[in-house]
Amino acid sequence: MSLPPQLEELVEDFAAVGPKDRLQLLLELSRELPELPERYADAADTMEQVHECQSPLFLAVEVDDDKHVHLFFSAPPEAPTTRGFASIMHTGLDGEPAAEVLAVPDDFYVALGLAQAVSPLRLRGMSAMLSRIKKQVRAATG
Repeated sequence: MSLPPQLEELVEDFAAVGPKDRLQLLLELSRELPELPERYADAADTMEQVHECQSPLFLAVEVDDDKHVHLFFSAPPEAPTTRGFASIMHTGLDGEPAAEVLAVPDDFYVALGLAQAVSPLRLRGMSAMLSRIKKQVRAATG
């Protein structure tokens, strides 16, 4: 599987620990999700909601003139799993070239080994996040 370097590193970090530690790692990542810039302060009006997520999650994708992707997420603090997934996407894909983001396998998250730690419904939310990111990247670069 070919992944951008930061995303590959996250996958390796998750693979290196047991199931309980994976959940702890996900919770740690949830605290690292960057705050939104002011232009996205009203997330519901300015960002796309990912309805498949069990908690309210909104995302925005920007592609700069050099075709690098920039990701922005809004998820409530009381939704650490959703925030953790968003943080994985942000850490692994933000700043990467659009072509690299589009090349990420749709099921890359399976390699994180979270199936034993979180429900399939929650994993579907992560899959939907990647799908929405790719859709917005395609729209911005098409």
